[in-house]
Amino acid sequence: MKLTWSQVTPEATYLSRRSFIAAGAAVIASPAFGLSGKPSAFSTEEQQNTLDEITNYNNFYEFGTGKTDPARNAGALKTSPWSIEIGGMVDRPGSYGVEDLAPDSALEERIYRLRCVEAWSMVIPWLGVTLASVLEKAGVQSGAKYVSFQTAVRPDEMPGLRGGYIEWPYREGLRLDEAMHPLTILATGLYGKVLPNQNGAPIRLVVPWKYGFKSIKSIVAITLTDQQPQTSWQMLQPSEYGFYANVNPTVDHPRWSQATERRIGAGLFGGREETLMFNGYAEQVASLYSGMDLAKNY
Repeated sequence: MKLTWSQVTPEATYLSRRSFIAAGAAVIASPAFGLSGKPSAFSTEEQQNTLDEITNYNNFYEFGTGKTDPARNAGALKTSPWSIEIGGMVDRPGSYGVEDLAPDSALEERIYRLRCVEAWSMVIPWLGVTLASVLEKAGVQSGAKYVSFQTAVRPDEMPGLRGGYIEWPYREGLRLDEAMHPLTILATGLYGKVLPNQNGAPIRLVVPWKYGFKSIKSIVAITLTDQQPQTSWQMLQPSEYGFYANVNPTVDHPRWSQATERRIGAGLFGGREETLMFNGYAEQVASLYSGMDLAKNY
């Protein structure tokens, strides 16, 4: 059954980013449409998680390993001004401001499922732009095959950097065709508001058919390359975390099943849901992996 507008959107009044910062002027918008007024054909109609759930249950190890640590510790991160260094195999390398890469006029709302490798999930209404539009600004050279990303390293603002077992900076990567896919976005907001620090402010990657750790937060560098880049979790434990990290219920994590997931907010007796191949986005992305052994290329 199709959800009603009120069911899909817990916060009925949406704010444009510029108006929210400057004056807090309300903008009423249907969840099926981005703030530009264009329909978002990629959005799910599943029940969204609440803003409180989305902002208080996070993995962001730069602020601590506990799920509530980012909400408690991320407030010290200074997110403005912020720029991303785009380099490697591009025609126009340089430092790009977030406002140039994701201008208010280009923002779309995408309501995506998020599936964590830890077997929990959410539904989140992001605001952002396609990664393809950002890469096109820099001019992708013909020999490029991969895109690598790095998170900020600011020990004075990120207490989690002082310990832990990840080799900082946090690194991630995509194959170029994955990066250019229309589902792949750089998000600068959620629920019509500026992206909270604990969710990856001021700009983060969102790749909805992959496990959540692929969607790197607080990005400061994007590099185009012809070599598969190193990624943090694969560097740490390659037998458990592959480069692709596509959601696949038939390939278990070595320490737990990936066949089902726990939807955050469902309560103690909410039960578990079956995990869908590619997190439910198989129709859009399965062709990217035609001929590949998805158990080996996990």
